[in-house]
Amino acid sequence: MLLVHLPNGEERSIEHAKDGFELVQIVDEKRQLQIIAMEADGDLCDLSASSVGASNVTLIGASSAVGREIIRHSTAHVMAQAVLDLWPGAKFAIGPSIDEGFYYDFSLPGDARFSEDDLVRIEKKMREIIRSNQRFTREEYSIEDGKAIFADQPYKLEIISKVQDAASLDANSSDVDVADHLPQPGISIYRNSETFVDLCRGPHVPSTSRLGHFKLMRVAGAYWRGDEARDQLQRLYGTAWETKEALSAYLLRLEEAERRDHRKLGAELDMFHFPPEIGGGLPVFHPKGALVRHLLEDFSKRAHLAAGYQLAWTPHLAKSTLFEISGHLEWYKDGMYPPMEMEGSTYYPKPMNCPMHILIYNSRQRSYRELPMRLFEFGTVYRFERSGVLHGLARVRGLTQDDSHIFCSADQLGQELTSVLKFIIQLLRAFGLDDFEAELATRPDKSVGDDHEWEEATKALHFALTNSKVPFVIAEGEGAFYAPKVDIHLRDAIGRRWQVSTVQVDLQLPQRFDIEFVDSDNTRKRPYMIHRALFGSVERFFAILLEHYAGALPTWLAPVQFVIAPVKASNEEYAQTLNDALIAIGARTVLARATEPLGSRIRRAKVEKVPYILVVGDRDELAGTLGINRRNEERPQVDVPLGEFLDEAQREISPRPLGTEV
Repeated sequence: MLLVHLPNGEERSIEHAKDGFELVQIVDEKRQLQIIAMEADGDLCDLSASSVGASNVTLIGASSAVGREIIRHSTAHVMAQAVLDLWPGAKFAIGPSIDEGFYYDFSLPGDARFSEDDLVRIEKKMREIIRSNQRFTREEYSIEDGKAIFADQPYKLEIISKVQDAASLDANSSDVDVADHLPQPGISIYRNSETFVDLCRGPHVPSTSRLGHFKLMRVAGAYWRGDEARDQLQRLYGTAWETKEALSAYLLRLEEAERRDHRKLGAELDMFHFPPEIGGGLPVFHPKGALVRHLLEDFSKRAHLAAGYQLAWTPHLAKSTLFEISGHLEWYKDGMYPPMEMEGSTYYPKPMNCPMHILIYNSRQRSYRELPMRLFEFGTVYRFERSGVLHGLARVRGLTQDDSHIFCSADQLGQELTSVLKFIIQLLRAFGLDDFEAELATRPDKSVGDDHEWEEATKALHFALTNSKVPFVIAEGEGAFYAPKVDIHLRDAIGRRWQVSTVQVDLQLPQRFDIEFVDSDNTRKRPYMIHRALFGSVERFFAILLEHYAGALPTWLAPVQFVIAPVKASNEEYAQTLNDALIAIGARTVLARATEPLGSRIRRAKVEKVPYILVVGDRDELAGTLGINRRNEERPQVDVPLGEFLDEAQREISPRPLGTEV
């Protein structure tokens, strides 16, 4: 009997089926489940693959995550076919599916370059291919036959040579049994016409007719293999979905994301910019942006002090010897800024704060009575990101981490991690972020450290996640090479997933720096070290908040909270009284004097996303009232008593309180 798992969650037991097509015929005659591929005993494959001998088959639906990857990769093949038809002699490199889309890299003949207008031509050709209902067929060949098939495609030939080299290395294994039983090296290709063939592992949709809900997005440059010394190629990006409705929803999300782009909002709201005189990835914050940063950091500092953390401050530079001990020069040198030579010593801008916090811990002998020791710092670090990956505040070269390093004993580890996770969630919720998920990243294949320590650290993180009640998934093998970790992800107002906080149990730095504490039995023991960044970095968290709120930050974070607009000059004295009353309760105000029409002043304040626009006229002066234009409300409220409004203002300018449990 063959157990078949359907995309809708149902299971069926059937006698037999020769391939996936027959399976689909049996379980989904009307194609309601939109099955496009299958997984037979754990191997992802085409519907044309044999199911004979399999005991478990999972049918892949088009709307699943795996189904969408297959649709996108299949659409990338169609795009490559269209380009080669339109530009005879073009060379094509790789074309994977990526998050929410796909791309393919090309080298066009001569000096030809793609233009935005070419995207329309390519889309038209792709639709012709899709309408012709070409079947994707898989074929397998030897290395030599593969080279003959792609004789005029240098990038494909290089990939085939890599396959051959890898097989040769395995064949030369000192393990005779392994070498004797190695399969003959070969390649797989996919055809979907007489003229187009691509090097590919698959799987693909059954035929091009199962595609069609796509859009080509843009042209970009890309180096072959990501190496600046190699050929510069042209990359075409696109997106593809299982239905017209899914594609339309995605394009609407893109429009909304563009409206919310923090780089655009930062300029419009006069918060920050990136001067070319300083260099890419190094922003300067204008008064409004700097004020928001101060509010973020001040709120966080107060919360940390209340939770038992101690403040630290460390310099921006250190001698190379520090980073030799920590291992950064061994493992992370490519991401560090170049060294500086001064007075016979070599200095580096720090890429991370952890080595310096260890120096604080190690400055004297520590007792078990001092543990857990929680050090906290807003520490600016410097990492030389390539210009191609810089992205506003979300990816910078100088970033300020809300960095904490906690030193604790083995019996404190589980509870300390639980407290850290609860504290993270409470603090993020204070900023109005409520949709969380965590990933527990476990030991990768390439790692260092003792098995027992890895097991204990992973167990402690699992315990903390369970006790803090944060939904989580296991990311097998995705931990750092020296430690397991937990990453906290959140979804913003338009459903995008951002990785923010990280909690990591470090198994290596305490050994490298030989840190100890004297335990209650007067023996010396090595503490556990927890790395923890809550915002991730202030810059990136700033970007997330701007985009989440589309620039309309909560009142307590807004640089200007109240704009007071007197109707005419004779009302300015009363407006000043209102202004003084708001300042007295700690509000940030602007008195927009009547030097231009009232409508102009109100429009400007709305563009600047000020939470409250307060209008006062003759009637308000007589009655002690005001008119209120609340952000995002269509109609203003009039004749509001001043005392009543001040109570509302007091509540609005205060941040959301943290939970009492830490």
